Formats: sequence, structure tokens, C-alpha cells
Amino acid sequence: MLSLIRVLFASLLRVFRTRRSLVLENLVLRQQLTVLVRKHPRPQLVTLDKLFWVLVRRFWLGWKQTLIIVKPETIVQWHRVGFVLYWRAISRSRSAFGRKRISKEIQDLIFRMVTENPTWGAPRIHGELLMLGFDVSERTISRWMRRVPRNPKPAKRRLTFLRNHREAIAAMDFFTVPTVTFGLLYCFFIISHDRRRILHFNVTHHPTSAWIIQQLREAFPFGSAPRFLIFDRDGKFGLEVPAAVRSLKMRPVRTSFESPWQNGVAERWVESCRRELLDHVIAVDERHLKRLLSE
Repeated sequence: MLSLIRVLFASLLRVFRTRRSLVLENLVLRQQLTVLVRKHPRPQLVTLDKLFWVLVRRFWLGWKQTLIIVKPETIVQWHRVGFVLYWRAISRSRSAFGRKRISKEIQDLIFRMVTENPTWGAPRIHGELLMLGFDVSERTISRWMRRVPRNPKPAKRRLTFLRNHREAIAAMDFFTVPTVTFGLLYCFFIISHDRRRILHFNVTHHPTSAWIIQQLREAFPFGSAPRFLIFDRDGKFGLEVPAAVRSLKMRPVRTSFESPWQNGVAERWVESCRRELLDHVIAVDERHLKRLLSE
């Protein structure tokens, strides 16, 4: 801590130095750092050193040109570790709520009832479990019914549908991006299936159904909408978004619960975006993320 205060005080004193003196001092310091790195290729950095570089990354655009003992990818990794620790501490500080997780025995019993009795709904299964002595809420049963392994034949029919109509299909989805201040940005995009081309994208802190409807209007003006639009069952879409999709002369195609593979084109683009761009840079705010994605 004392060394960090000393560095900040020395930086304030250099405001009153001449440019020639500062250039010569930087040259001498760089030569000494080169010798230090040659003798000690893996110097040990404490937590304050890592915090200093994360803050420098936030306020200085030319931070990469001065790095000698650390790499830019290392600083991005430190920021992600800090992001995880920050939200983990917040989640642990909150009190636990809700029901306890049901046992593996009850899960298997629900799966077996759904498989052997396809016409049974959650109320019927809830009643059967009560008669067997298992006190499980009906809402919990309906949630676990969505996770029952399904018949693979409908999946094959869906794949055939996507291949035969890909010229008339588009998909939309969200993905989150952490910021330098440990916040979250929501990136919305629409992608065409035939050319894997991004038709529209935007970034926001608070996605709502009204905001999504406006993005659809901007993406498909003057009757240029495709025939089908695939999207998941995220709560942000609500009931208004499917109605707006129909008003634009498109047919909404909703994926099944917890089945991201049914929107594989959009999911693969998100993975490519993370691997090729977002894994190498930290977003500052909405404007910064929009500029990165547009480039």
C-alpha cells in the first residue's frame, strides 16, 4: 500500500517537469525494466498491483503500449476473476429463500411418470406423489417435467424444417457482457439463417418488451421481414413481442424450454463473438460495446 502511494505522489510531481526531462526519464526506466525482465521473466505481482492495472485499463486508452511484465490478456483475465468474486460476494450476502432441492429419487419418479403416461399433467402427477407420501409442490413438478428426455424424432423434423426454409428464417437472441465496473450489458441481435448475416443489433442496460419491439421495427422496415423468426422463451419477450412479430407479417417460432440447440445459428454466433472479440477486451459502457461490435 505504501509503495502504491509513493507511485501516485511521484506521478503528481512529474506534472511540473519538462517534456524533455520526462522523455529521458521514460527511456531510462524502460531500459531498466528490460534488464529486470531479462533477469526475472516471471515477477510476482500482489493484489494491489493487479488492481492498479485494472484501473489503468479503465482510464487510459494507450495502456497496451507500456506493458512489459504483463500481457493484455492477463489483465482481461484479472478483470473476469474480479467480476466473479464481486457477484459471488453479493449472492452470498443475501439470505437463502425458496424450497429445498428435491431428491434424485423424486426426480427419477417424475421422469418415469411423464414417460409412461404422456397424457398426465402436473396436477395428476402431484396427486399421485401425494398418495405415495412425497410432499412436492405442483409448480416444482411442472418445472421438472420440462427436463424429461424427449423423443428424438421431433428434433429431426425440426432440423429438416430449418434446412428447407433457411432463406426465409431469421433468429433473435440476447447475450450478456460484463463491464469494467462489474455491471452487465445486454446485447440484442437478429441474424439471418441463409447467409449467417447480422441484420440488426443494439445494446442496453435494461431490456424490456417495448424496447425489443422497437428493435424489430428498425430491423425490418418497409415489409422486408422474413417469413419465420426464431426466438426462445425468455421472460423479456413477454406476450407483446410475439404479437408484434405477427403484426410485421412474420410467424414466431418459439424454442422449447431450456433448449438452446434449437436456435443453434444464433448460439454459434454468440460463441464466435466471445471467442474472437469479447475474450480479448473489457467493455466500458454501451457506447464502447456498440463500437466494438460494429467494427
